[in-house]
Amino acid sequence: MIKTGIGIDVHKLKKGFPLYIGGIKIKSSYGSVGHSDGDALIHAIVDALLGAIAMGDIGKYFPSDNKSLENIKSKIFLSKVRTILTKSNYQISNIDCTVILQKPKLNKYISFIRNNVAKILNIDKNQVSIKATTTDHLGYIGESKGWSVLAIATIYHNDENCSC
Repeated sequence: MIKTGIGIDVHKLKKGFPLYIGGIKIKSSYGSVGHSDGDALIHAIVDALLGAIAMGDIGKYFPSDNKSLENIKSKIFLSKVRTILTKSNYQISNIDCTVILQKPKLNKYISFIRNNVAKILNIDKNQVSIKATTTDHLGYIGESKGWSVLAIATIYHNDENCSC
């Protein structure tokens, strides 16, 4: 059985904070504000994967009021969700993401981000698509006050007899 999930995440940007995208530190004077490391790409992928198996969202497993998760690397969230998928006998077919960020431009980082996400999920890099766009200086993203990510995950169950 094939299933699909959608994830979206938005974070405020603030001068002097680090910017992590897909677990890769991006050179930028503005970074993501969040309870964890604020990696909106990983957060959106987590929600897409959890949505595909109808098991809630990132807040259910990693609530922002949990002090032990403060400043934690988001790749830990993604790794734990991969374990949930594996234990449920699901495999990832494809992850497709769009990062919406005015600056910095991500062209030189895309392959690193793609490879890192694939490594965390233990899948081939050809199963991960990372795209980037801007809002042409419109709205809070265009003013570099925030950024957003949209993610879609396609998964399948390993058991052909599954009625899941």
